Amino acid sequence: MRVLDSDLCPPPSPQRPGQELTRSWGHRPRSTLDRAEDMALPPPPLAASTPLLHGEFGSYPARGPRFALTLTLQALHIQRLRPKPEARPRGGLVPLTEVSGCCILRSRSPSDSAAYFCIYTYPRGRRGGRRRVTRIFRADGAATYEENRAEAQRWATALTCLLRGLPLPGDGEITPDLLPRPPRLLLLVNPFGGRGLAWQWCKNHVLPMISEAGLSFNLIQTERQNHARELVQGLNLSEWDGIVTASGDGLLYEVLNGLLDRPDWKEAVKTPVGVLPCGSGNALAGAVNQHGGFEPALGIDLLLNCSLLLCRGGSHPLDLLSVTLASGSRCFSFLSVAWGFVSDVDIQSERFRALGSARFTLGTVLGLATLHTYQLTLAPAPALPMAHSPLHRSVSDLPLPLPLPQPALASPGSPEPLPILSLNGGCPELAGDWGGAGDAPLSPDPLLPSPPGSPKATLLSTVTEGTPEMPASSGLPPPTPAAPVDGSTWGPPDHLLPPLGTPLPPDWVTLEGDFVLMLAISPSHLGADMVAAPHARFDDGLVHLCWVRSGISRATLLRLFLAMEHGSHFSLGCPQLGYAAARAFRLEPLTPRGVLTVDGEQVEYGPLQAQLHPGLGTLLTGPPGCPGREP
Repeated sequence: MRVLDSDLCPPPSPQRPGQELTRSWGHRPRSTLDRAEDMALPPPPLAASTPLLHGEFGSYPARGPRFALTLTLQALHIQRLRPKPEARPRGGLVPLTEVSGCCILRSRSPSDSAAYFCIYTYPRGRRGGRRRVTRIFRADGAATYEENRAEAQRWATALTCLLRGLPLPGDGEITPDLLPRPPRLLLLVNPFGGRGLAWQWCKNHVLPMISEAGLSFNLIQTERQNHARELVQGLNLSEWDGIVTASGDGLLYEVLNGLLDRPDWKEAVKTPVGVLPCGSGNALAGAVNQHGGFEPALGIDLLLNCSLLLCRGGSHPLDLLSVTLASGSRCFSFLSVAWGFVSDVDIQSERFRALGSARFTLGTVLGLATLHTYQLTLAPAPALPMAHSPLHRSVSDLPLPLPLPQPALASPGSPEPLPILSLNGGCPELAGDWGGAGDAPLSPDPLLPSPPGSPKATLLSTVTEGTPEMPASSGLPPPTPAAPVDGSTWGPPDHLLPPLGTPLPPDWVTLEGDFVLMLAISPSHLGADMVAAPHARFDDGLVHLCWVRSGISRATLLRLFLAMEHGSHFSLGCPQLGYAAARAFRLEPLTPRGVLTVDGEQVEYGPLQAQLHPGLGTLLTGPPGCPGREP
């Protein structure tokens, strides 16, 4: 097992009350003055274009142009003043949605009294992909370095507060005391995720960005199935502000089930969790990307989008689905329960895992060629309007970091020395990108802290108002053994569900017949580019049931999945497509063979039932955005 540890931090401060819906990274402990300020009338909200700071800066190297900078709630405006003002400034607007963080640098030259304000940005290029751009501005309006440093620190503090959702004082006194300690994250990386590139992506993209944001982290590479589950079961969770997985959806499934399989599950499940898409199935990351207001993305672009949102630190309640299997064991789902075509494609495409997300495309084509139908009974409840080695020591007991291949893998504040030309341990050398002959290289300010056949099934589910459906044989391969699922002995009770195998309440609606697929999904996305439930939200308190009855042609089914890329499949008017929203459901396959999956993981085949628990978990989403308005 490989472990990467960043700087050591004190235990996190308790969460402030009244912050259940969204939370920013860290808060200062509340004082008597804070409580008095809360009782005072709040100041009127600032307009997005209201200037918060304005000032004149030079550039690096010193012989470059001079700029006027204006900071607002949503962007940093840059206007060139000399040698000649630009009529149409290029790159003159830096939206905060593209900024990962900032820091203060100083020259290694003793005669240079300027301080340097460095901003890390990830704008979109002409072809749509993001690229890393570092902007450095020279604070040189005062005679001494201390005065220039104070001005640069004022800008860095204000920008960091805006990025993390922290309030700025109305009197204009902006000091580093406004910033809480750096948030501490546990990063779990599945090095075999996707096409085996998860570790490389994490090292090259994720770690530099969260270091730029001033986040503190420990990193562990998982070694086997259920390793992450075992880890979180033994963690001292008070040491962490969040647990983030860098893989596909499967690693987060392990983490959440590990949190809910602890005696202190009620508190453990409140630990914020996040996902960085480095696997082949990145459904939740697709929903986070949409929630953040970004355009649909795949691959590295999706990873960079989600990393930017993680750096901002907002969180949101997350509905979790308690799934009881035929054996009586229970697991928790944040994504979906699938049966029929969807689960067949998911499991049978495992042999093409080396293709990354393209495995699902190939699996869909092969699934259409051998399309099956299944018999089942579905009943929704009415909605309101493997043996492993012993676990190693807790991560909190781990020693200092192991030797790293490059300093960029340590977060700011790491005890390891920084190279002379690197910015916060993760940036390109300035001499190659910015410096000219005679320009002294810059380094992090040592006087300042680091910046903070025909199968059949019965689907039983109670529906909301209205009809359960929208208007209008076999040859199965032999069943494959399901991966072992360790049932949770803790977690909330399912008060809406009678014991599996007993009659359902009379107000439940039962659907029985031949189906091609059944999907129960909580968030909006089934894949990074598949919007199965367009109107679903992380905390809407509903499980969204979608099914396709037999009789649909292969061409129509293909059109449905193509339309799902834009969430428009319900507008096709397909008579075999049905939908219902519910709080609980029961599914009883009537076909002897088939595949059932929970969050993409194969589980035992047979009857199952599930109940949604609204807002049981907490998801790191970043601040909400305006869909379709990405800069």
